[in-house]
Amino acid sequence: MMETLIVLLTTLLSLRVAGALGARRFAAWPTCAAYALGVMLIMTGTTHFLPESFADTPVPTHADLLPMVPPFVPFPGAMVYLTGVLELLGAAGLFLARTRRAAGLGLTALFVVMLPANIYAALSGIPFNDAPAPPLWERVPEQALYIGVALWAAGMLRFPRRATGDRIAHTAVISKQ
Repeated sequence: MMETLIVLLTTLLSLRVAGALGARRFAAWPTCAAYALGVMLIMTGTTHFLPESFADTPVPTHADLLPMVPPFVPFPGAMVYLTGVLELLGAAGLFLARTRRAAGLGLTALFVVMLPANIYAALSGIPFNDAPAPPLWERVPEQALYIGVALWAAGMLRFPRRATGDRIAHTAVISKQ
């Protein structure tokens, strides 16, 4: 799971550097966040469809994700496929300015709905891709970060700057649009 966080953060910072170097598309942090989250979701979403033949690779497969689905969720195999489709659609939506807000809000809802699966997997000690189960204290903040980035990409979470003397104060604000 740490790999997804690394992909998100390195992509975000790389795009912002590109923006600072003159790539106008990446001049704003929220746009960079949208693209970075999209890249991460392409990576994670495709794993939902990988067959057992990939089991000996470092990439998780559909079969690796199945045990994470809590027992109260019907049709676990279909749910893994569905969440993969939703992740990929969300990623595509993040890349287009006109669909970015809807994609960010949809992904926020998806991440909230998927949180019980992460909690279940952590509390049940379900290994992920033959690695020990990431602990709950790691999974929940990571999921909260993805929710925050999705809201940021959607334009719902902003970090306005206001001058206070010689320094700049940053505060997060939920947009009421």
